[in-house]
Amino acid sequence: MSELIWSCPVCGENLVNTEKLLKCSKNHCFDKARSGYVNLISVKQKHAKIPGDNPEMIRARRDFLSKHYYQNLRDALAGKIRAYLPENPDSVILDAGCGEGYYTSHISRFAGNCYGVDISKSAADFAAKADKHTHYAVGSVFHLPVQEHSCDLLLNIFAPYCHSEFLRVLKHHGLLIRIIPAAKHLWEFKQAVYDKPYENQVKDYGLEHFAFLEKTEVQNRIFLDSSEDIQNLFQMTPYAYRTGARERERLRNLEMLETQTAFEILIYQKI
Repeated sequence: MSELIWSCPVCGENLVNTEKLLKCSKNHCFDKARSGYVNLISVKQKHAKIPGDNPEMIRARRDFLSKHYYQNLRDALAGKIRAYLPENPDSVILDAGCGEGYYTSHISRFAGNCYGVDISKSAADFAAKADKHTHYAVGSVFHLPVQEHSCDLLLNIFAPYCHSEFLRVLKHHGLLIRIIPAAKHLWEFKQAVYDKPYENQVKDYGLEHFAFLEKTEVQNRIFLDSSEDIQNLFQMTPYAYRTGARERERLRNLEMLETQTAFEILIYQKI
């Protein structure tokens, strides 16, 4: 048996890892899926029958990212982690809202103990199948199935933010890295699809109980030379939920697109 940072979603006790399942001292047991992830979300924490991104959205993101359109962001993130977190096999990194694991799997190649949580069962399954170095679980960022003060670094990449939970699971002086879209992210994409495109709203960086250490802007221009890549980009963004029929028709007619990508990497330390 081996100890992990996972906690029981039923009683909150620590979970111990066995070959086929995880269990706590009160004998609540959670089977591992064939791909390797474990489902640690309770019925009370679900706000939908099948919460999170569906398989089609996960597949679209995987296919888009596999073509390295966002590789510059992934490499910049890896550089920040190396700079801020000394190489230590005992360091614990948690990706809260990890999706299909594009960033998590890359970090696990050089970092310590890596964990990924996502509310989508499909996302956890995709991630676990492709990455055997990381511990993946189905769980909500608003009810992380993670022990208190167990994480040296918490990643929050294009995912919902839960202040109280992030404070709870981070160690004293632990690090938080958030990645958010900058104002002009995908600007030309928006111009091609929408009558009145708008810039992303970037909120104030201040977070209570965190010291703001730095902001890094990561920009690039990407060229999408197929309608498939353009559709995949659309499906992995929030625009997929709120775009009308007229705009979707414009999108279907696009066969190539050059657009700006713009991100902000925000680094904090728990105080």
